[in-house]
Amino acid sequence: MADHLPLLIEIGTEELPPKALPELAQAFHDGVLKALAARRIALPEIPGELPAQPLYSPRRLAVYLPAVSTRQPQQHSEVLGPYTNVGLDASRNPTPALLGFAQKNGIEWEKLDRVTDAKGMRFVARSNRPGARTIDLLSEIVNEAVKGLPIPKPMRWGSREVGFVRPMHWLVILLGRDVAPGEVLGFKADRMTRGHRFHRPKPVWLNNAGEYLQALREACVLADPRERRDRVRAEITAAARESGGTARIPDELLEEVNCLVEWPKAIACSFEPGFLRVPHEALVSTMQSNQKFFPVLDADGKLSEKFIGVANLDSKDPAKIRQGYERVIRPRFADAQFFYDEDLKQGLASMAQGLAGVTYQLKLGSYADKTTRVAALAALVAPQVGVDSEAAKKAASLAKADLQSRMVGEFPELQGIAGRYYAAAAGESAEVANAIDEAYQPRFAGDAIAPSKLGQVLAVAERLDTLAGGFAAGLKPTGNKDPFALRRSALGLARTIIEAGFDLDLPELIDSALDRVAINMTLVAKRSGDGAAPVAGVDPAQVTELYDFILDRLRSYYADQNVPGTQFDAVADVRPPSLLDFDRRLKAIAEFARLREAASLAAANKRIRNILKKVEGAIPATVDAAKLSDPAEIRLHDELVSALADTDPLLAQRDYVGTLKRLAALQLPVDAFFRDVMVMADDTAVRDNRLALLKQIADRFAAVAAVEQLSAG
Repeated sequence: MADHLPLLIEIGTEELPPKALPELAQAFHDGVLKALAARRIALPEIPGELPAQPLYSPRRLAVYLPAVSTRQPQQHSEVLGPYTNVGLDASRNPTPALLGFAQKNGIEWEKLDRVTDAKGMRFVARSNRPGARTIDLLSEIVNEAVKGLPIPKPMRWGSREVGFVRPMHWLVILLGRDVAPGEVLGFKADRMTRGHRFHRPKPVWLNNAGEYLQALREACVLADPRERRDRVRAEITAAARESGGTARIPDELLEEVNCLVEWPKAIACSFEPGFLRVPHEALVSTMQSNQKFFPVLDADGKLSEKFIGVANLDSKDPAKIRQGYERVIRPRFADAQFFYDEDLKQGLASMAQGLAGVTYQLKLGSYADKTTRVAALAALVAPQVGVDSEAAKKAASLAKADLQSRMVGEFPELQGIAGRYYAAAAGESAEVANAIDEAYQPRFAGDAIAPSKLGQVLAVAERLDTLAGGFAAGLKPTGNKDPFALRRSALGLARTIIEAGFDLDLPELIDSALDRVAINMTLVAKRSGDGAAPVAGVDPAQVTELYDFILDRLRSYYADQNVPGTQFDAVADVRPPSLLDFDRRLKAIAEFARLREAASLAAANKRIRNILKKVEGAIPATVDAAKLSDPAEIRLHDELVSALADTDPLLAQRDYVGTLKRLAALQLPVDAFFRDVMVMADDTAVRDNRLALLKQIADRFAAVAAVEQLSAG
């Protein structure tokens, strides 16, 4: 028998949930590998063979390994027994304890080995036995992998007590040509797989595990998800080309369709061109989300009346499948057209008036209240970044109106998008209409921020109010709970400010947002008859808390850009009010960290900070040059005076890179100072003067960042 053979494990089921299928297949694959490794069963590499990978289709989870050792290696065991002073009596004869240990391990006591540890010499039973055959362990391995699958709600079927993600129909476990003994979920292993449900419904005989993929291809099943995905993409692309356009193939939809078919065949379809007057996003949403169809774009990149469906068989009469696809999509399009027409009759302004009756949050009032707050914040931010305040207020006043539309009621993902269409239809400027949509950007991780300045202002104002309202109403995230998506709002706010280049005083804006929320909450309480205390000023601690919450989101933002945590902390410690300024400082500290002087200066700053923390009483604000006596402190003072003069204008221009590079020249005199000078001198005047010198150094570095955070010590 060969020392290694290919291994195939396949669990056949009813159709598996498509969105969970890749994760399930990967978990099954990983579970099998883990169980093999735990039993020290090797997987030799074979030149030319593809690496092991999960295999799956809608009706099967499979693991194929091109080479698996047919036997475990020799098993060595070592069991520690009693110490010699316990195992042997005064006459060096075995005690009952030793005899019992020897009998338990099946070894005569005279043949036991001895080892010495910190407590003395003791007996040890060593044995070697041949490893088990891999084929005899496979059912145990598969059962172990199945138990580890992420199945939140297993299904049970028939009279079975055990459950699985979907009812199971067959089981294949082949090591080379041999079927493994044993059961999994009540099914005995076999060599019979199943082909396509319609093209090849009869069982498919497998002579050898290595025949698996080819045997299923011949049975109209592509079990390799990569091969199947490529086929799906090629089929869609070809069908779209024949229709005179280009298919829109989002990765997420492609993966979902890939998990719905075993033998994909693209079908080119069409709908009435009259539907194209409906917002294209609604049509695309219906095609992709509801029906898993792929829209076709024309030569100008606009939506055409063509679309592509992917069937799970190669039909002898594709026209019937086409008719079915076209029939199922038509009512959804007709509904979208009706919603659109009715919304146009109502108008966006009328929708905005209806927001007064829609609760945003019990303590924070209606969506009309939120709209008023956002409009005020937008008008505050706009002039600071060169945007017209009236345009900002106008866009903000209409930004949530489409929540009252029939279109958004049916297609919630069209929030903002529908508002853009309705604003344009109402005669609003393209700038205002686009901003209503752009305010939602970034909509998801990796999405771009709003492209226009007005959209960016609206995005900032919207998120500021959401965060201030959430914190004021006691809705702060806890653990993995974040019902108002405040973490996402914080990151979206920070990204927009930084990537748009807005130089805004964030704590000041937070204070303003919290103030408006407090006033509004008082009015809401009065309206509800609950009464309310007089509106007080904003608690500075709440401003600090919200600022820190936003900074915490920034930490992950920069971590994704491979910014070290020490560099982030160096800037976060000085708490710059402008996030754009934060970004500039972070870039400067990154350049500083690359300088050869950086490590020494970071360590020196850390030492300075530690010294200053222990000082009792005030430290003089200036250095008295007349009290300097040691050559090292005189040199450091002279160098510092020059560096301060050089960096004053650089700091005024926020040239943090230039500032830190100039301060890097202090490395040698700082090192010499700490080597030659006793800071805490007995003479109080001398000591205070030296402390003042160190404080000036620390303060100048702190004008950029807390560089001591870069010190590893």
